[in-house]
Amino acid sequence: MASLGTLVRLLAIGLVLFSFCEAKERLIGGSEDAWKIPVNSSDSLNQWAGKTRFKVGDFLIWKYDGKVDSVLQVTKEDYESCNTSKPIKEYKDGHTKVELDKSGPFYFISGADGHCQKGQKLVIVVMSEKHWDHPDSPTPTAPAPAPAKNSASLIKPLRDGFLFLGLASFEVAFAFF
Repeated sequence: MASLGTLVRLLAIGLVLFSFCEAKERLIGGSEDAWKIPVNSSDSLNQWAGKTRFKVGDFLIWKYDGKVDSVLQVTKEDYESCNTSKPIKEYKDGHTKVELDKSGPFYFISGADGHCQKGQKLVIVVMSEKHWDHPDSPTPTAPAPAPAKNSASLIKPLRDGFLFLGLASFEVAFAFF
């Protein structure tokens, strides 16, 4: 029979491996009332986004009053000019959940009149898969290039592999217990 220490080590390894494949839900700005016109430039959501590492498969969560505001996913050009007339996607439900399904930049602006011009906008840069093994490296400050079309197909096998290793660790631990 394996010692309790061995069992604990195997369990810890399994949990670490499992955490690598886990998608995260990120509340925009880290609080429920963050989707608003910033008080000053240091209050900008881009300050928060620059300190946060986003991976493919993560989810962004916005909470806001859907009667007076909305979230628009837009192109870089529409982000820079605060053009609300042709969004890629529009969300008005007050509790918006968006999956980050590829690496590179995602651009979001407020759909309320004048809010984007006053700074209520956000750029999220999603790391490419090759950066996943360097959790302590700084978040990129410039938008990442668009990924190759087949790179997204590598994500699921990678996650499934980590999940398999995590579950296998648990089974080995219980086999010795």
